[in-house]
Amino acid sequence: MPRVTIKGARSTEAGATEAIREIMEQLGSIEPKLVTLFASRDRDHVALNQALRDALPEGTPLLGATTAGEIGRDGVTFGAVMVGVLEGDLEAAVGVGTGLTEDAMRAGRDAMRSACEQLGTSPRDLDTSTHVGVVIDDGYKNKKEELLMGALEQNQGVILVGGGAGSPEMDPAKQSCLVHAGADVGDDRVAIAMIRTSAPFAALRHHAYAPTDERMVITEVSDDGYRAVTIDDKPAAARYAEMIGVGVEELPFGMPKGFSDRPLAMRVGREYFMRSPLTPLPDGTVLFANLLEEGADYELMKLGDQPSLMRAFFTEEVPRRVENPQGALLFHCNGRQYVAMQQGQMEALSETFSAAPPCAGFNVQFETYCGFHINTTLTALVFGSTE
Repeated sequence: MPRVTIKGARSTEAGATEAIREIMEQLGSIEPKLVTLFASRDRDHVALNQALRDALPEGTPLLGATTAGEIGRDGVTFGAVMVGVLEGDLEAAVGVGTGLTEDAMRAGRDAMRSACEQLGTSPRDLDTSTHVGVVIDDGYKNKKEELLMGALEQNQGVILVGGGAGSPEMDPAKQSCLVHAGADVGDDRVAIAMIRTSAPFAALRHHAYAPTDERMVITEVSDDGYRAVTIDDKPAAARYAEMIGVGVEELPFGMPKGFSDRPLAMRVGREYFMRSPLTPLPDGTVLFANLLEEGADYELMKLGDQPSLMRAFFTEEVPRRVENPQGALLFHCNGRQYVAMQQGQMEALSETFSAAPPCAGFNVQFETYCGFHINTTLTALVFGSTE
């Protein structure tokens, strides 16, 4: 009767050794198959990594990141250390690919190949019914699409879920992050944990938006691929503002009636993959978080009540998709946290994690779901039991 469980423990102790000691005491007796380490950017991550590896059985696969907030069933904290322990009927290995800035496809390919080799297989030979991957990248390099192309190059059916390492820093000039892959801690890289299990599992997505049947077409894209120059053959910012009935100055993400309230989504079958714009620029273009394609047809979405919808996700969708849910790794868009703060819903949103299975996670710098870079979304890898 295959089963995978997750135990989560958190500490606010200032010192690395003290924090890990407190966490291990909370965890008690464990038989770890994969361990996650999610901690605030202002922590000494090299020291945390060493202290945690010293406390674990030798060779335990370790995956981690700096965060914009740490997540457990007791909610979201800021400035803490969160450790997750996966136990049960699984094998796991963590691979790393460096040099995202120089060649993101190669980095993704290297990380996937390394993880698979440690499991005694290859990307091409992965059985997608028993293998699933967790991806954590340097979120500030904004290379998710390219690294995913490399990671999935030999097997596009592999399920990948995760998010970008980040920090609470809002000033782009000061932003930095770190990714953990075993003893390797650094930036400008991607880590992939490949998991093999016969236990029930599913990669899930949740966002708080509903379609409106209003559509727009990105008719011209900048050379870098991230700016909409025209929408419906009109200047992009002005056209977007016209469509949602606000001034251009009201568009930036986080404004009450702007992009975070009325973002775009790409429809794939019956599902919607969020493609939220970030800000209008002085030249009249609109900067997006994702790469754009000329001629892409997107649907305008409308924000609902984040806390109530996320609670329904945990209490209704998760049990429907995963048999006897036992644990979840959660990758929660920092933009959702920002919107909740703007709306005075931070505490209510944090409290919804109490409805999740036992979990460990963090607020991420954009999310990964299979071959997609998405945003304003919670992505989750949930494990269950056939018992």
